[in-house]
Amino acid sequence: MSDAIYNVLFICSGNSARSIFAESILRTEAGTRFNAYSAGTHPSDSPNLMALEVLRNKSHDLSPLKSKSIATFQGPDAPVFDFVFTVCDQAANEDCPAWQGQPISGHWGLPDPVKAQGTKAQKRLAFQQTYGALRNRIIAFAALPIASLDRISLQAAVDDLAHDNMETSA
Repeated sequence: MSDAIYNVLFICSGNSARSIFAESILRTEAGTRFNAYSAGTHPSDSPNLMALEVLRNKSHDLSPLKSKSIATFQGPDAPVFDFVFTVCDQAANEDCPAWQGQPISGHWGLPDPVKAQGTKAQKRLAFQQTYGALRNRIIAFAALPIASLDRISLQAAVDDLAHDNMETSA
């Protein structure tokens, strides 16, 4: 790993909420140290409206957000990723491609807020909790001294983040 800008891809099944949250949070919270991307193994037509509402209410820029397939990030013109994170259980269990450059990978599985049941308030709470959990992990990830860690230590730190910072404050 160098002191360069790191390319990070967040993968989920639909690329409509969790991975969209992660892309937007990293872009907002980590400044220029990272290029944030998201994709889905079976992408939705567009980001979930409630996910966009959460991001808008937290002053995120919505203009770069759209649902994309992981195929978008394959091929000769695709960025080489330093980190690839799955943020839902389904994407972790699916056949994800081997990524050029052997990026550090992590699985930060979270419940899908799109599938939340109940009243509108209960559904909004599920989105807020997912946003909060991802934000906590991403802030901790962005604070890692990436350039000074060897690959094994960096992989261990990324894995630890899947279990730490589980508070869901939004």
